[in-house]
Amino acid sequence: MIKRTLYFGNPAYLSIQNSQLIIEKSGPSFDEQNMVSIPAEDIGVVILDHQQIVISQRVLQLLLEYQCVIIVCDQKRMPQGLMLSFDGNTTQSERYRDQIEASEPLKKQLWQQTVSAKIKNQAILLQSQNIASDNMLHWADEVTSGDMKNHEARAAAYYWENIFSADFRRDRNGFPPNNLLNYGYAILRAVVARALVGSGLMLTLGIHHRNKYNAFCLADDMMEPYRPFVDKLILDIAGNTEQDVDELTPETKRKLFLIPAMDVIIGGQRSPLMIATQRTSASLVKCFSGESRKLLLPEMVI
Repeated sequence: MIKRTLYFGNPAYLSIQNSQLIIEKSGPSFDEQNMVSIPAEDIGVVILDHQQIVISQRVLQLLLEYQCVIIVCDQKRMPQGLMLSFDGNTTQSERYRDQIEASEPLKKQLWQQTVSAKIKNQAILLQSQNIASDNMLHWADEVTSGDMKNHEARAAAYYWENIFSADFRRDRNGFPPNNLLNYGYAILRAVVARALVGSGLMLTLGIHHRNKYNAFCLADDMMEPYRPFVDKLILDIAGNTEQDVDELTPETKRKLFLIPAMDVIIGGQRSPLMIATQRTSASLVKCFSGESRKLLLPEMVI
């Protein structure tokens, strides 16, 4: 079942009653007409985006118990950090061991599959915009173990020069729609991190990313083939002449909150993105344990 994404952009008081998240929109004064009740087990992502949100420790504990990921935004209303459960899986120590002991050749093969899938999805998105992408498909097929020739960077340069406009440059601090991309990727990263923790994997230990200051290296690895799905959604938003992309308006954010529910094709089946990330994570576990050598990754079909 697809979990719900809850966004709080106004003052609210959050509490728990009988495993239900109780939302009071006007503060801690009790008013039944101002209350909303949601089962905690139905929630997958919570985004806290206001300085006057009051939340109890019991709320945090119960949400984490149900494997919910909690995103906290900064004063500029951009995602700043996230909270995940430590107890994502009953065989966590065994899976940690398999992950730590994974051989370098295996990790390079997994990265090869990941990069190839990402470039193919980027190529299909370019095709949907009537942009030539035969070179991208060629690069996707030419990716070697560990992507030693860095086809990912070559494909990225061509992709970003063409996907939005000729003068667009992908830069976290750059001009719009970089702001939308930052926000969308933050949501995607949280969804992927949730799936990996749920599969009993260690987020800090990536198959390619190795930044010692990054606590989410594995999530950054596994989200790569899913990035074009976020790009597609932002293309749709940017292509709407009535939509202001200079600012992250409430309407724009509502559209970005649809990312976990986006349709993707994985293993020949249509699936919500949140479920697909869980299948990808489960396939990664099998690769680390020696049961398989192939990742289950999403395919873009337009």
